[in-house]
Amino acid sequence: MEWLTQISPMRAFSARARRAAQRVGLVPTMGALHEGHLSLVRRARDQCDLVVVSIFVNPTQFGPTEDYRRYPRNAEQDVKVLGPLGVDAVFAPEAGDVYPPGFDTWVEPGPEAEPMEGESRPGHFRGVATVVLKLLNIVQPHAAYFGQKDYQQMVVVRRMVSDLNLEIDIVVGPIVREKDGLALSSRNVCLKGEDRKAARVLSCSLKKAETLAASGERDAEKIVAEMKKIFAAEPRAQLDYAEIVDSESLQSVKQLGPGSVALVAARVGPTRLIDNTILEIT
Repeated sequence: MEWLTQISPMRAFSARARRAAQRVGLVPTMGALHEGHLSLVRRARDQCDLVVVSIFVNPTQFGPTEDYRRYPRNAEQDVKVLGPLGVDAVFAPEAGDVYPPGFDTWVEPGPEAEPMEGESRPGHFRGVATVVLKLLNIVQPHAAYFGQKDYQQMVVVRRMVSDLNLEIDIVVGPIVREKDGLALSSRNVCLKGEDRKAARVLSCSLKKAETLAASGERDAEKIVAEMKKIFAAEPRAQLDYAEIVDSESLQSVKQLGPGSVALVAARVGPTRLIDNTILEIT
């Protein structure tokens, strides 16, 4: 497994693979790897000849009051867990190389970036779309692997790839959860004491939405109201949003339909978490 920190060697590494007609897969991450990331790596390993994992905590997707500096970082542990998975290269650039002095060209995503995370974190998806495009241009993969947990991010990235005519397959892996239902996230290590237990409120609210949908409830507002009741009963959690949206446009829906998605975001103690579920409608 090669550890590449500069852009030119990364480009050369992928170019050699492409000349050899090898299929290149990229798993973009911000490090602090967990089983959710590793499930994407395994999928890439199964589907590609060469697998690259990028590790880059992207400063441009964090707001001025957000947790960029305290975002978990553990490169030594990341290398340890990637070793047995057959990863061919890790691309871990410095921020100054990705955004050199004078950098001022940005990807402005469309309406899918406006609700939910877009309202709560202005500029977030501009930073996400820009860094993802840069990584795709540098690594030149045939396929890039993202997790469903960041559902809105996945929709924004898919739209960007389509709109900009990039010949890259965007592959989405399912959410990986702890035994108690908490979605795996690099930020989970920041949950201390009772906050860790309280964080289950996100998955519990989504489970309530699933149960109501399965029982035949189709009124999205009623389901969201029940989700909010679960948050109201947990004093350690501060709800940011609970929404049921169309799976493609991400606009709120009044009635559930095929592919409706329930999404939540909340702050538990100092830690902000997101989660979602695709509601099965038959």
